[in-house]
This record gives sequence, C-alpha cells and structure tokens, in this order.
Amino acid sequence: MLIISLILIIIIIGGIAGIYYIMAFNRLNDLKTKVNEAESIIDENLRIKYDTLIRVSNKLKKHLKTDKNYFKEYEKLNTMNLSNFDMDRKLNEGLTIILKMRDDLGLETENDLNKDLENIRQIDEKLCATKNYYNKNTSLLNGLIRRFPTNLIAKIHKFKVKLFFDGKDMDDEIIDDFKI
Repeated sequence: MLIISLILIIIIIGGIAGIYYIMAFNRLNDLKTKVNEAESIIDENLRIKYDTLIRVSNKLKKHLKTDKNYFKEYEKLNTMNLSNFDMDRKLNEGLTIILKMRDDLGLETENDLNKDLENIRQIDEKLCATKNYYNKNTSLLNGLIRRFPTNLIAKIHKFKVKLFFDGKDMDDEIIDDFKI
C-alpha cells in the first residue's frame, strides 16, 4: 500500500510539473508571438511612413526655387542597414525638415500636401501605440526568461532576451546609452 501511495504521489507531482511546464511554455510563446507581431507592424508602418515622406518631399521639391536636394540623405534610408529605432528617428528628423519647409514656403493650405501629412500623423499614432505594446510585452517576456523556473524552460527552448524598441540592453554595462 505504501508503494502504491508513493507512486501515486510521484504521478501527481509529475502531472502538476508537466501542467506547469506546458503553461509556462505557452506563456513564453504567446509573449514571443506578440513581440514579433508588434515588430512586424512597426516595420510595415515605418515603410509606409518612409514612402509618404518621400512623396511629400517630391511635392516640396516642385515648389523650391533651387536645385539643392535637402532630402538626399532621407531618400537613401531604405538602402541603409538601420534598426527600426534609428529608422524612426531619421524619419522624424525628415518630417521636422518637411514641416519647416512647408511653413517657410507658405504651403499650409496645400490640400494634397496636408492629406499626406495627416496620413503621417496617423501612422505616428499607430507607431506610438505599437511601440508601447512592443515594449510592454518585451518586458513581460524578458521577466519570464530571467525568472526561475521559467528561465529553465526558456533555456531548453532557446528563448533569448529581447531588446526594447529603443535598442537598449538593460543588462549591459553601458549606462549612458540614452540617445537624444
């Protein structure tokens, strides 16, 4: 009777451990999927924002009285190997230049131009929300990867700690990695 009780206890403990393992693995996978989906949405919106900025810059070039290409650096962004964070920063710099030029050229009432700029504003809202979602889920995923006993499950299945959208690694020794 003692052996049967011992076997039954081992089976119950094994079953509980198996259920926990499955639940933790599924949670890790869910968070990884959410992070990857957010990253995909960020990529897509950055591409759309880039295309729209190039279209707006071409419209502004028509109104310039000079042959100087103020947008040369931004037209090459799609060929550069940039992180999403760096691409986002460069596109925001380009948008600032475009808005300044629009104001300097007195094109505030240009409907076609304003329609594109409104599209960019909407893309920026999506990007902001998606970046927050990405960082929130990255934080949750990284917490599970570092916490016992899910860190064992993460190691077994080769889950890696993800960087936040801004590219910061909170575990490295660099304390001045904040970019302005």
